[in-house]
Parts: sequence; C-alpha cells; structure tokens
Amino acid sequence: MRDFEKPTRSTVVAREAMAATSHPSATLAALRILEAGGNAMDAAIAACAVQCVVEPGSTGIGGDCFVLYAPQGSDKVIAYNGSGRAPAGLTLDWFRARGLTSIPRNSAGAVTIPGAIDAWTRLHGDHGSLPFARLLSDAIRFAEDGYAVAPRVHRDWAIEETFLTDPSARRIFLKDGRAPAIGSVHRQPELAGTLRKIAVHGRDAFYTGEVAEDMVSHLNAHGGPHTLEDFATAAGEYVTPIRTVYRDHEIHECPPNGQGVIALMILNILSRFPATGDPSGADRLHVEIEATRLAYAARAGLLADPRVSPVPVEELLSDAMADRLAGMIDLTHALPELPAFDMPLHRDTVYVTVVDKDRNAVSFINSIFDFFGSGIVAPRSGVTLHNRGESFSLDPNHPNVVAPGKRPLHTIIPGMVTRGGKVVMPFGVMGGYYQAMGHAHLVSKILDYGLDPQMAIDLPRVVPVSGKLDVEAEKTLDPRTAAELERRGFRIVPSPDPIGGAQAIRIDWQNGTLAGASESRKDGCALGL
Repeated sequence: MRDFEKPTRSTVVAREAMAATSHPSATLAALRILEAGGNAMDAAIAACAVQCVVEPGSTGIGGDCFVLYAPQGSDKVIAYNGSGRAPAGLTLDWFRARGLTSIPRNSAGAVTIPGAIDAWTRLHGDHGSLPFARLLSDAIRFAEDGYAVAPRVHRDWAIEETFLTDPSARRIFLKDGRAPAIGSVHRQPELAGTLRKIAVHGRDAFYTGEVAEDMVSHLNAHGGPHTLEDFATAAGEYVTPIRTVYRDHEIHECPPNGQGVIALMILNILSRFPATGDPSGADRLHVEIEATRLAYAARAGLLADPRVSPVPVEELLSDAMADRLAGMIDLTHALPELPAFDMPLHRDTVYVTVVDKDRNAVSFINSIFDFFGSGIVAPRSGVTLHNRGESFSLDPNHPNVVAPGKRPLHTIIPGMVTRGGKVVMPFGVMGGYYQAMGHAHLVSKILDYGLDPQMAIDLPRVVPVSGKLDVEAEKTLDPRTAAELERRGFRIVPSPDPIGGAQAIRIDWQNGTLAGASESRKDGCALGL
C-alpha cells in the first residue's frame, strides 16, 4: 500500500471501464465515448485524437502508431503496425548527393509517410462500434475552440522555441516567438479543418486530395522527394505479436521494426535473477542497467524492417541467449566494455490504454518522435510531420539502412500482459530510448515486488545512455544507491529531463474491478466508470 503522507497519487479503481492517458482531456474524451456506448478501441482512438491537439509536441496525425488489442479480455492478442515507410525517392544516393552523413532532424529527409490515420481508420473499421466522426468530435472542438495549455506540455514546448523555424510552425505554435503560457488558450484551426475532413471522408481525406497535396508540396519546398503516390499507397498491417514468459505471465509486444523484442530480452535476462530487497536498491538497479546495456548491444546490428532485413527474433528470445547475457552480469562491478550500439535517444510520444465493460483491452501508442517531430508543419492542413526517418542508418552495410518503401527502426512499443488465457494488464511506457527498459522495469516492479501500478510508475528511474558506463538518473534516486552504483563502476549523471512516462490498467478478474495508473511526470490521469 502507498504511503499516504508522500505527495503522489493513488491507483484509480473502478468496476465498469477505465482509461489512462497523459492528458486529462484525453482521458475524459475516452470516458465520454465509453459512456456513449463505444468500446475500448473507439475510446482509445478518441483519446489519441485529442492528444494530437492538446499535446501537439508529443504526438500528431502526421506520425505513426502501434497497437495491441485483446478482444473480450482473451489472450488472443492482435497486433497492428501503423508505422510509415520511406517515400520511393528516399535513397542512400539521395543523401549522398546532398553531402549528408547523418539524417538531420528538421529535414524533409527525416519524414517518412505518416501511418497513424491509416491505422486509426483500419482499426476502427475492424474493431470499433461508434461512427468514426463521433470519435474525432472532441479533438475537433479543442482544435477549433481552443484548449488550455497544461504545465508539462508547456515545459516541453518552451524547450523547442528556437527549433520551430518553419514559418507555418512558428505561426501556429508560437506567439511572438514564445510557447503559449500555462493556462493560456491555444487554437489550431487548420488542424480542425483537416480533422473534419477525416471525420467525414476517412482515410482518403488525409492520404489523397487537398490535405495530401498540402503535405507533399510543403515537403517538396523543403527539398523532400515525397509524392502524392507515396501518400496514396500508404498502408499499415496486422502482424503476429511476439511474447515471452515472465513469472508465470505472458508479456506480448509488437514484432520488429519496433523494439518490443528488446523489452522481452531484458525481461528474459531479469528472470535469471531473484527479485529480492529494495526494488530501487543498488543490486536490482545494477541488474536492470546491465540487462538493458546487453540487450541494446545485442540488437545493435540486427533490428530493422524485417520485410527487408530478416531479424532473428527467435534467437534473441531464446533461453540460450538469455543465459549467455545473464551470465555476463557481475553484481560486484559494471561491465567495462560492450559492443557499440546506435539507437535514438529520448523522444516524445503519447500512450493510451483503455479497458471497457466487456474487458476489451487496448494498448495504443502514437508518436511524432522528437518534440514537434521534424518541425515541418503543412501550412493549410496544420499537420506536423514526424521525423521518424531520422532513425534510419546511412551505413550501406547496416540492416537499418535507408531504402525506398522501407520502415525505419521504431522505438514506440505498446505492451500487454496475459495469464491463464486472459488479459491481465495493458501497459505502455513513453520515452524513446528508455521504452524497452521501461517496459521491463514496470513489469518487474509489479510482478516481482507486488507493487500496484501507480507505485511502480512513481519509482525513481535510471537509464544507461550509451554503450559505455554513463547512467542517467532522476534526482529522486536515493543518493546512497547512486553512490553504491558509482562504486561498482557506473557513472551516474543527472537526467536533464524526467525519464519517460507510463500508463497501465490492471484487471482483477476475481473481484471484477480495474486498477489504473497514469504517469505522475506528465499532466494526465486514469479515470474509471
């Protein structure tokens, strides 16, 4: 049980249904849909649409998404890959001709074709119940009439003031060159118009016609090779989830090109160590840090779009691999050397989870990668375009090398826990580089230490930031723990930002209740009916 004298929040409990997001308006939008008779998929889409307006730096309709869905609470988990592909003209030679040895964040070369709207409409058509237009109504209202800027949203927005150099981005997102103040009202009328078109005409309103023309012409003005055909032919796909067993529970993730396999690798390593003592003590964090370093190093040369470069998922998740990597961990000192790895650092994303009265459970993550993505905003449609293509490699021998029609390595990963044929907990962790470690950290704290979801989310976080020994730590980490980790050879450095964010809903089948938690480092909340 939580210490009620500490300034945090309780896990939210309810009977009928629940939603947890990183913004109160999104959580309320989900509950309105549930009260109107919609199901969990309807509510998740509605919540995400609101976040695309009220958290404009963290997510948007110009981004990608991944989804796990457990119909009626079963363990027959469905996975959807809503990540976009590189345009046909985006080749290694395209970058070489421009003298580029890396992919600039704020360039058209970082913009792959957004997959979110295609995913939303496909998932709604296959699993939703209310009319699609109803799901976008709150988002349209906030974009048109305005919304109050929340504290964490403002904090992150202000950091990017100098990055927003695109004229349409500055016009829409800055006032006199500054981010809107906390509590001020911000409107996005261009985005409202685009959402209205999508509400009426669905997917085609985004990928063809005026909106697509606006995005393509603006990307072309920034030097991009994007075409209308690239947008018209964009499509996500259902994929087979991957899983591992951890403490008698099955943990489900989306397969590559996402990094869910890395989260499962970390869990497999952790399963070789007893979970004893302080969940935030030096011994446990030492194991988590080393498991993360090893898993990330192991995947350095392997993770990519499996349609182009096969990824040995079965080998990565094998007992032999877990035994080998776990055997390298020595609790007396940090591993001094690891293979180099190249992985995107902290990024911005939103995560939504919803469970409805029929126990349909949705784990839903939507991202534009960096805060405000590429910083390129289509002027007439108000669409902020992500920079997910920055994750491609320009090394011709790397499996993740850029190529036409190829998906880049993705950091965003929804999670789902099942046991005994039923879903136990949809969950997700935001934070780019941290996400795989965050999944393993959250699952371990709940299953190993019996913490409720909110207590697990509130614990201090650390993350190794390179293949070497640097470990970013939040200032809430006990100084004695930090000192002990330093003694063992890690270099503990203050994290410049709160590390990650999470939401989770745990289902108690015996009592027929739900327990939801939302990230205290963000503005959001969990609410139930």
